Amino acid sequence: MMDKDNPYKVLGVEPAATDKEIKSAYRKLAKELHPDLNPGDAKAEERFKAVSAAYAIVGDKEQRARFDRGEIDAAGHETPKQQYYRSYAGSGPDTQYYSTGGFDDFGDESDLFSELFRRARSGQGGNARGFSGPIPGQDMQYHLTVGFMDAVRGARKRLTMPNGETLDVAVPAGIRDGQSIRLKGKGGEGFNGGPAGDAYVQIAVGSHRLFRREGKDILMELPLTLDEAILGAKIAVPTIHGNVNVTVPAGANTGQTLRLKGKGIAAGKSGDAGDQLVRLKVVLPKKIDAELASFMEKWREKHGYPVRQELEGAVG
Repeated sequence: MMDKDNPYKVLGVEPAATDKEIKSAYRKLAKELHPDLNPGDAKAEERFKAVSAAYAIVGDKEQRARFDRGEIDAAGHETPKQQYYRSYAGSGPDTQYYSTGGFDDFGDESDLFSELFRRARSGQGGNARGFSGPIPGQDMQYHLTVGFMDAVRGARKRLTMPNGETLDVAVPAGIRDGQSIRLKGKGGEGFNGGPAGDAYVQIAVGSHRLFRREGKDILMELPLTLDEAILGAKIAVPTIHGNVNVTVPAGANTGQTLRLKGKGIAAGKSGDAGDQLVRLKVVLPKKIDAELASFMEKWREKHGYPVRQELEGAVG
């Protein structure tokens, strides 16, 4: 097997890696190679597809176990099974043999055959010879990384499956990291007229340079200049829904939080929309000029004030 066909090699981990190590490696690569961060980069897009396909195999416990046992290949396809025959000395070409264990001899074969024989034994869908009963298709597990804004506002994304086919996924507004989307009938094909299985797409949400999420609320930090903090100001503050003009009160201080009602995660079935919490941070100029220094010296002489009372006697 070539490295590019080995999901462990694609993710840069050893076959003995823990589930946590595999998930961490995938998230790091997915965020690095995501098409939204590499527009027009075909190589990055191809690597992103390969990484997603690899994680679809070894990021799922059941699929990983089947891959390690050689039951499926790196694309998730069933591998050909060897056929075993019992030989009996002196048996002729017309001799027939029957197992005294009934269909239990076949119980360790693929899930499909186990289900076939189970139905045959229970009388569902025909007899043991015909296997005429419908068998549902297998459910499939996939992973999809989406940007922070796509997760909080909702989006449509295209998922590339291990076999190269694609699925269009409607990402609902407000979906959380780790939640799954069910795509009914988008799993494995059914057998003998049975319904197709479902596809379950687990969502990994990327980070954002300004925003952080806590429940339905959005948190961000707003830098203020010294004069804005002292005198107050009107500032255009970004939210996940667009800019909002916010009044910063005079005398604002670092750590003070302003609440923008209803500017968090949009209302869904759970009720009201979340809020955006804006934490203020006073930032001094990078270089203190002589005029400001002289002013502060004179100001301190007349208006100095204590701020560290709580520190006194803290360590006895």
